[in-house]
Amino acid sequence: MTNPSKAKGTAWESAFVAYLREHHNPDARRNVQMGAKDIGDVDGYFLHAAELKAEKSITLADYIAQANREAIHAGQPFGCAVVKRRMKGTADGYVVRDVRTDVRLVTRLKIMEEALQDADYDRWCDIDEELREAA
Repeated sequence: MTNPSKAKGTAWESAFVAYLREHHNPDARRNVQMGAKDIGDVDGYFLHAAELKAEKSITLADYIAQANREAIHAGQPFGCAVVKRRMKGTADGYVVRDVRTDVRLVTRLKIMEEALQDADYDRWCDIDEELREAA
């Protein structure tokens, strides 16, 4: 007999991977569970170990602690929880990080944007315009 909670979690992971493949990384995939040295549920969310959750009762502190541990195991700089929003599609789910992780991520983005502006300003302008239109 199949565990309904496990089936729901698997379906959420599969839906998230499909979304990543279409919008972010065509090589995204679900990870095999590793026990104590788990590396997150999904590989291919750039720079992140992603811990996916599809539960009725949401416990963010537990999710973030788990995601941060798994980021270390996976050798990724950032951990995040990807939480299914009830009665909504994949794009309406939540990506959650603690403030410490989010500030490190935004700082990295800021530094990389400044480096690209210095190296190739016209290319930076093209990328900036393209991504603003996508928002």
